[in-house]
Amino acid sequence: MHSKRVGRPSVVATAAAAGTVAVGLLTAFVQASTQDSGARAHPGWDQSLRATRVPQQAAAPHGKPKAAPHSGARAPRKVSRGISHHTEKGGRTVALTLDDGPHPEWTPKTLDLLREYHVKATFCLIGPNAERYPQLVKRIVAEGHRLCDHSVDHDTGMDHESVAYQERQILDAKKMIDKASGGAPVYYYRAPGGAFTPDSRRIAAGHGMRPLGWVVDPGDWQRPGADVILRHAEEQTGDGAVILFHDGGGDRSESYEALRRFLPWLKGQGYGFGFPKA
Repeated sequence: MHSKRVGRPSVVATAAAAGTVAVGLLTAFVQASTQDSGARAHPGWDQSLRATRVPQQAAAPHGKPKAAPHSGARAPRKVSRGISHHTEKGGRTVALTLDDGPHPEWTPKTLDLLREYHVKATFCLIGPNAERYPQLVKRIVAEGHRLCDHSVDHDTGMDHESVAYQERQILDAKKMIDKASGGAPVYYYRAPGGAFTPDSRRIAAGHGMRPLGWVVDPGDWQRPGADVILRHAEEQTGDGAVILFHDGGGDRSESYEALRRFLPWLKGQGYGFGFPKA
């Protein structure tokens, strides 16, 4: 397998024996100490589907169990392998997702637009793009949006490739996004073109990323014109829908213009904004 597995930390407990310190004084104890001798992996990289047995710790004086020291690392996030198509909040809400970025021109403009309308979105990033524009990834996170892994090469035929290839595409991209963001959570994995497989969903979920689909696809990636994109988006939108748009992958002027008109339309229809189910 391509991804490097990081070992789980082991806990070594030692007990110090009681000794006599002076004539006529009571016997003293040296309390048991616990040492964490393993290196912590970044959350999401060392998740396993197998159960892990926690070693039994040494008992403190009087047989009372001694608590392990706080490591400061976050516990791995457990997620479903099922593809998410709807919002966490449900009801009259939508979740906006933006694919193929970050892009040096269209991502900043899209972020400015989202800030203007007080909308939070999910950015599905191509690994090398994240690596190339880490300052944009950090801005996405700083402004309260969520990150999504969208593979290394955007291979829409990866569902016909080997499991090892799928794993490389998913986990190498995640590693690039992790580095670019400074370790922010990557909540989702979206297969290019929706080319999910049971294995790719298992791999993503095993690393803390919920497979992410969509309900609304206005076809902006085909560049049919802003009017057509907007019409399709309005016709397809319903309660709880995950909406697919693009801020990367080339000239996204039509996508941006359609989105600029779509956001106030959504608010005028009474929609609120949330994130996809994670």
